[in-house]
Amino acid sequence: MKYTVGVDIGTFETKAVLVNEIGEVEAQAHRPHKMLVPQPGWAEHRPNEDWWGDFCQVTNEIVKESGINSADIKGLACSAIGPCMLPVDDKGEPLMNGVLYGVDTRSHEEIDILNNIIGENEVLKFCGNALTSQSVGPKILWLKRNKPEIFQKTSKILTSTSFLVHKLTERFVIDHYTAANFSPLYNIHTQNWSEELTKDIISLECLPELKWSTEIIGNITKKAASETGLPNGIPVTTGTIDAAAEAISVGLATEGDTMCMYGSTIFMISLTKKQSSDPRLWYAPWLFKGEHASMAGLSTSGTLTHWFRDQFGKDLDLESGFSELTSEAVASRPGANGIVFLPYFSGERTPIHDPSAKGTIFGLRLDHKRGDIYRSLLEGIANGTRHVVETFADAGTQTKVLYAVGGGTKNDLWLQSTSDIIGVDQIIRKNTVGASYGNAFLAACSTGITERKMIDVWNPIKTKIIANNYEVHNHNYEIFKSLYEATKHLMKKI
Repeated sequence: MKYTVGVDIGTFETKAVLVNEIGEVEAQAHRPHKMLVPQPGWAEHRPNEDWWGDFCQVTNEIVKESGINSADIKGLACSAIGPCMLPVDDKGEPLMNGVLYGVDTRSHEEIDILNNIIGENEVLKFCGNALTSQSVGPKILWLKRNKPEIFQKTSKILTSTSFLVHKLTERFVIDHYTAANFSPLYNIHTQNWSEELTKDIISLECLPELKWSTEIIGNITKKAASETGLPNGIPVTTGTIDAAAEAISVGLATEGDTMCMYGSTIFMISLTKKQSSDPRLWYAPWLFKGEHASMAGLSTSGTLTHWFRDQFGKDLDLESGFSELTSEAVASRPGANGIVFLPYFSGERTPIHDPSAKGTIFGLRLDHKRGDIYRSLLEGIANGTRHVVETFADAGTQTKVLYAVGGGTKNDLWLQSTSDIIGVDQIIRKNTVGASYGNAFLAACSTGITERKMIDVWNPIKTKIIANNYEVHNHNYEIFKSLYEATKHLMKKI
């Protein structure tokens, strides 16, 4: 039997999985870590501790737990949160904490500067993406303007996955899917780095080499093998962002296939026939040459459930707290007894791209209970998800199949509320491990162990979440959108 390993670094947890050649999980491990928020609008990880340290711990654990002969491990693929911004020296050592993806909004001034210099329409035409908090280019410019002493020492700008791959192989590479988020430094038409829009950010020599996600770019070094517990010399792929690996794990294959990843944030990927340039969404070449994808992400989702439990469930047991809160929310009714919740606790990414947006609990009365508010929180996230699905359709891609994946799929009420509010059934695969499983599958495809079309065999459909029609959801959704429009000027003031 042949095996592959998939590892994923998430916002709050690292996961690893060991999978055999027919898709069965032989071992898995996870390790929690924290997102650092050193000041409002910032979000960081410690690369050596939270990324590489966790990576080594979970890979050692799965090899030991499985009991297999490690020589039978034939490939490795990894993914991580992204796009991140990490300056490193010429040896690949971090010069500061990793600046996280769109939840980190520190570069809003640099976004304005670049838009004024280049022009918003020109950026969109050239990059396929408007400049937002998700864009890495403005964050590099932030580094240059605010941390000149670090910028001068910077040899390469990496993202989370490319940092891991360098630790494994000593190569500096990045996949096209991730690189498309480096606007305005990536040209979607030539699929290459470019200084055409600006030379004021950084030399292109400081960016990693572009590769496709499934390319084998090297072999694990002896040093990395000793630290990870993996066999010396096994092939390593370029890797990708966690959400893309999650999408692979559920089988996205044709136009209109859409993944909804229920994690610390909601992240969605919809496959498209062609390049799509819509300022409300993100575009990237898909993991396979000649394919395309539109993406969207909310800033806070699963993070909100943790916040609510920590602040308003202090009387609850840490392990069973979510179950008890969900039971209380189920006792409420669809529509959350008249409460409308805006989940903009870290600003918002798609489709409104407003770093000043604020969380709002609207419609409170004296008869409301904790369960009503918790239900409104879940429905607020679902309303944000519906806003994205409608934007996909507006941009030209109708969601035909919606696949649900991620830790939030364990929350039945969240899942059902999402289907009810969007009005679309959701499919759940048998294996919901997510990105790490998708990475193991990609490693198997890259090494010739299996083929892309075999995902239906590896991970068959388990169940469907059937959408119910509740008129109250349409009513509350209109309030949801109107509430933001009516208060966004006040959100900036506060």
